Amino acid sequence: MHVFSFSGIQSRVFKCVCLLLTGIVLSGCATLKLPENLSSAILNSDDLQTVEDGLPSYLLMIDAMVETYPNSEQLQLTAASLNSAYAGVFIAPEKVERRRTMSAKALDYAFSAFCTYDDSACNLREVKPDQIEEALAQWDDPDDLPYLYTLGTAWASYIQNNSDDWLAVAQLGQAQAVLERTVAIEPGYERGTALLYLGVMNSILPPSLGGKPDVAQAYYEQALAAADGQNLIIQVYYASQFARLVFDRELHDRLLQDVLSRDPYVEGLTLQNRYAQQQAERLLASADDYF
Repeated sequence: MHVFSFSGIQSRVFKCVCLLLTGIVLSGCATLKLPENLSSAILNSDDLQTVEDGLPSYLLMIDAMVETYPNSEQLQLTAASLNSAYAGVFIAPEKVERRRTMSAKALDYAFSAFCTYDDSACNLREVKPDQIEEALAQWDDPDDLPYLYTLGTAWASYIQNNSDDWLAVAQLGQAQAVLERTVAIEPGYERGTALLYLGVMNSILPPSLGGKPDVAQAYYEQALAAADGQNLIIQVYYASQFARLVFDRELHDRLLQDVLSRDPYVEGLTLQNRYAQQQAERLLASADDYF
């Protein structure tokens, strides 16, 4: 099986830190308030190492806060996104058990957040694969988007980190259905990131093994259009997960060179864009060996 990766495409990790820092209402009882410019400093930092070094403290903090305020769906959303994204972005691939543990915890948080938000979602985990689309149809409001998106991305990341477990892999269709519901409500949600996940999901298998490259490429192109050149991680995954899959060197290099030619300093995306440019350099350097 082709091992796929969602590392780095979870921009919500940075937004979650900012949410935690700049003010979360906890069950109507208390509010944390810190200067708003701290959130901007994180989102717009170009120093990946400093952010990586600081994030573990927030993981511990948010876990403790969820335990203290178990009825706050916003805290659970934050915990889901932060744990899932940290596992994907900053934990080395060889630390398999740690990645699995964190992604499983993130998925539990995502389901709990959705259930706390709407008790109709409490049994969503037990819905059969052939009934998941019908079950999801009841959520069609923009207010539902954070819960759908967080669940879909956490579920996808959990599957990635358990890619040698066919029981986990068998859930891929359900995770995809959740993200498809997300883009049905708002196609460009998270500046194309939901569409990007769908592109990656449809890039798992090569055409010879039943893959759907045409479907995948359509999602990547839609993601690029939604991002309008601002969310550079889309080009990176378009190149690494699709162009390499179909052995399209021209597309691969063109996408990555485009990433390197762009200004990474985009409000709210600078940190992620610097990560994207690092990955683009790495992929271009290995292209001769791959193609």
